[in-house]
Amino acid sequence: PKRSRLMTAIKVRFAPSPTGRLHVGNLRTALVNYLFARKTGGQFMLRIDDTDTERSSEAFEADIRADLDWMGMGWDCEDRQSLRLARYDEALAQLVAAGRAYACYETPEELSLKRKAQLSAGRPPVYDRAGLKLSAEDKAKFEANGQRPHWRFLLNDAEVSWHDMVRGDVAYHMSSLSDPVLMREDGRVIYTMASVVDDIDHGITHILRGEDHVTNSAAQIQLFEALGATAPTMGHLALLAGADGEGLSKRLGSLSIGELRQNGIEPAAIASVLARIGTADPVEAQSSMDAIIGGFDISRFGRATAKFDPSELQKINGQIIQDMPFDAVKDRLSSANVTGDALFWETVRGNISTVGEAKIWWDICTGEITPVIESNNVTNAAAALLPQGDLDASIWKGWTIAIAAETGVKGKGLFMPLRLALTGVEAGPELAPLLGIMGRDRVLARLQGLPA
Repeated sequence: PKRSRLMTAIKVRFAPSPTGRLHVGNLRTALVNYLFARKTGGQFMLRIDDTDTERSSEAFEADIRADLDWMGMGWDCEDRQSLRLARYDEALAQLVAAGRAYACYETPEELSLKRKAQLSAGRPPVYDRAGLKLSAEDKAKFEANGQRPHWRFLLNDAEVSWHDMVRGDVAYHMSSLSDPVLMREDGRVIYTMASVVDDIDHGITHILRGEDHVTNSAAQIQLFEALGATAPTMGHLALLAGADGEGLSKRLGSLSIGELRQNGIEPAAIASVLARIGTADPVEAQSSMDAIIGGFDISRFGRATAKFDPSELQKINGQIIQDMPFDAVKDRLSSANVTGDALFWETVRGNISTVGEAKIWWDICTGEITPVIESNNVTNAAAALLPQGDLDASIWKGWTIAIAAETGVKGKGLFMPLRLALTGVEAGPELAPLLGIMGRDRVLARLQGLPA
């Protein structure tokens, strides 16, 4: 009997293969599923698709889990396919008994030759179902020669249609598709079947994934039904492209979350961008996952290409940092040998795009620089009029008024020479709060043009 959707709690899954690091593309899929679950009060499942034993590794799985933790995307339950191999064998046996799975004995080379012949004849490369025509004697001969079968799902010659949460009404006629392989000749299950069996057993109600799975979904809907289940509600997201609308380059497409973290990008910035690109809503900096969840609406996603621009991510990151309190960053600053207090952080955070860049300003304030003397007139007067004792922001106004009165210079002509002498660069944070960090001896030496 088909499962009823009535009163069923929403449950979605993210199913990474531990064959590499998470990158912006597959993290976006995970995030959309996570946000949809949290917004609807549903469950978010982590399923490790580790049947590719040659390429899967525990290290990659650990990285995936660490990236999701860092993003703040906790999961409610988990499973792994390598623990469910007997269940896939059982499902295959069920399909064989129902006449919906059949054995095929072509080698990969033979299948390749068939496809080439079909294409050269101007026909679509659809599997010819030769396996269905084999007699028991034919199969026995293959087996006697040590040849094991791979198994295919027999598609019904019918149109499959569904209402997609992103793409609207979708329809595919199965005559244009090859019967999908369910299990290899070596007994390894194929994603097509393993994923469907998992989704049935785990009670997945909604599948949100990339539009590259649309055709696969059409075949899988028949597979759900053949196994006695109702297919989950489907939603297929437009794939990510670069800022110019072209497909992401290999470099950007493989940009890992680990790399973004190392480059100082905040998880809230990544989530803020990936939750909105591909929707009709503008990307906005949100400092907390709760805020991102609150503004999430799956109905806002459209079929237009989702454009991922690293420069936009950097901009959003800077906006988030500008609102970050000192307590949120003090341990990270300390580990970078930045021992400044809240005043230092609040002074420099508006001029940096990553927390790590605060080190640049700490080094400028406390390390040695070579001052740039643009106007001896201004800097000599500034040195002579510098108040005695410890410096702090409170001296700035009276000091600069006195310099202006002494030199007759105002505005940019006054403040740029001071900035260049004290920091060596033309732009940066407000100078007044930095005076106390620099200290009087360093300020005086720099105004005199001395390295300090």
